Amino acid sequence: MVRMISISEEDFHRHYWPKLESAINLILQQNPGEFIPISYEETYSAVYKCVCQQHSEKLYENLMLLISNILARIKEELESQPVDMYLNRFAHIMSQYLQSVEGIAAIFNYMNRFYVKPKKNSELKSELLMLFTASIADSERLFEILNHCAAQPFSSDPKILMSIVQGLYMLRPEFAEKNVDLFSRFIPNLVGHACSLDEEINETKALQENLRNQEEFLRGENVLKRDVDAAEMPTGGPVKKCEPMT
Repeated sequence: MVRMISISEEDFHRHYWPKLESAINLILQQNPGEFIPISYEETYSAVYKCVCQQHSEKLYENLMLLISNILARIKEELESQPVDMYLNRFAHIMSQYLQSVEGIAAIFNYMNRFYVKPKKNSELKSELLMLFTASIADSERLFEILNHCAAQPFSSDPKILMSIVQGLYMLRPEFAEKNVDLFSRFIPNLVGHACSLDEEINETKALQENLRNQEEFLRGENVLKRDVDAAEMPTGGPVKKCEPMT
């Protein structure tokens, strides 16, 4: 049996984490639809060894801190964009990040299984998406520009608007509650599903009452059928089956 080499705290910080940090930075720099060659086997192996050597918590903390710092820099860069360039830049950043999350989640899959799920009751991919939502997507300026452009035909590329709105809805459906007009333009049947809790409760109660009425009606029909069958039954016993004529 091969014994795994012990990884000290110093080894983690000097050798293992820098390798993973470099891979994460490369993944986050990939343009949408493009993939920079990265040794996923090597990075996955590094994560596996760190988790097995009880470095899961530090690995998770380092990853979340790194992503948070990167997103903070992206937010500053995005906020400096002029209005006419803002949506194009945001669409690129969001598409780039959503693609990157898939690669990062793949590398840290072992940590997700044995630390994030049992200890955090969550999923690493969800955690990374929530970071982006809180840092970048939940922006008053973004929604002001989106609403303005959506109300001005031909002021922006409809495909860009659609990709942003649908992406935002995927990240946090609650965004649509405060921007119903905007989201209903790009999310099919959104208004039909945006009913209040009271309406849902009333609809459920009405459906339950209708089912109960149908059950009572069917029970009544069955009782009536049995009464009719009993009345038609001959007193001399059950009717014999007719034999075929010869």
